[in-house]
Amino acid sequence: MGLYEKMIEAIKKEIIIRSKNYNDEIETIYFGGGTPSLLKIEDISDIFQSIENNYILSKNLEATIEANPDDLTKSKIKSLSGTKINRISLGIQTLNDDALKFMKRVHSSKQSIESIENSLLFFKNLSVDLIYGIPNSGLQSLDKDLRLLQYYDIKHVSTYALTVESKTLLDYQINKNLITMPSDEEIHRQYMHINSFLTTEGYINYEMNSYAKNGFYSKNNSGYWLRKKYIGIGPSAHSYDGISRSWNISNNAKYISDINAGKLNLKREVLSKVDMYNEYIMTGLRTMWGVSTNYILKNYGEKFYEHFINGSKKHLKSNNLSRDGDLYTVSRKGRFLTDGIAAELFLIKLK
Repeated sequence: MGLYEKMIEAIKKEIIIRSKNYNDEIETIYFGGGTPSLLKIEDISDIFQSIENNYILSKNLEATIEANPDDLTKSKIKSLSGTKINRISLGIQTLNDDALKFMKRVHSSKQSIESIENSLLFFKNLSVDLIYGIPNSGLQSLDKDLRLLQYYDIKHVSTYALTVESKTLLDYQINKNLITMPSDEEIHRQYMHINSFLTTEGYINYEMNSYAKNGFYSKNNSGYWLRKKYIGIGPSAHSYDGISRSWNISNNAKYISDINAGKLNLKREVLSKVDMYNEYIMTGLRTMWGVSTNYILKNYGEKFYEHFINGSKKHLKSNNLSRDGDLYTVSRKGRFLTDGIAAELFLIKLK
């Protein structure tokens, strides 16, 4: 048995081990991390069978698989539609071929368009990832990407600014002045352009970086931002039970041997009240559902409540925050500054 087969068997075993302590209904299943679209169809079906046999599944289950355009042939998409997968998240990134090469993506814009067209033959619920803030790729290129969404009536879009990881080729090129990253002002301009375009097209900006047509919010994304419990299966996968976070060992061989021995090899962090409050502020302000001062008072107490009320005053005055009764949301003006506003409202700064 090769590593691939051993990993599939270990994943199915972990699903069973975890089920012993989990009685909640499963609303969403997400195949992500790495390249899950490389899984064989029969293995996806087997994993679903393991979940069905050991958990209570929602009648309105959302089951998503992440995929890159170059992974998806028409026959693969058709086969996926025969499983319980009912949503595809496509890593398009951009239709600018020069930008794709710059980001070391192996797919082309032609493959992106083909994968969208083929996906829509079998799946109504399609999400696309777009990246902005790419060097030498301005508003004209971004506009082309956005018009593609409009043309194909894509139901869900996630947008991300290009980030520079340390010790990467891009980091080296920037430090040597071989490449210039767009200024903060330019990235802000691109962010606001995306927001204007998609809002005009009838998308709802339900989370800072996520836009959806009505009825097509990602249950998986929303569950995370609304701090619902989740189970992560596989090496490095994270889980959250409402009180603590845990994460599996990353080493593949050790993960497999420990699961085969019937044990979970993980690290756990129990969240303090301060951690929980800070996370509530961080996740709540990123969404259209916002933060409730009544919830803060009830769940965290007077000190946290007063801290939030006092800290929010200047952001209300600058119109970066909006208030409706006890609900505070980030305004369109303040949306790009959300993470900074949240950090200022933490009781203590998160590490």
